[in-house]
Amino acid sequence: MSTESQRRALETVEQSGRDPWTVASAVSVVLALFVYFVNKDREMGIFIGLWAPTILAFANYFKQQRMYEAMNRLLEREGVIDRVEKIVQGR
Repeated sequence: MSTESQRRALETVEQSGRDPWTVASAVSVVLALFVYFVNKDREMGIFIGLWAPTILAFANYFKQQRMYEAMNRLLEREGVIDRVEKIVQGR
């Protein structure tokens, strides 16, 4: 693994730790453990514990939407597709 790819991987990990979705899911896990063990409310603890994967699923959905929109903006730029088609057909 090159140092450039290692640097990019490290930046990605650092950014994901500061992501509000990740923080919210971690807080829900801590809250679930507190409610489950300290308050002895097992059902509520399990319910709150299910928030973490739900929050992360929403985060994944919104991230995919942003990627889809960015890809569409890139492909809709005038001339990009036409230039590629001309290059391919010209040979």
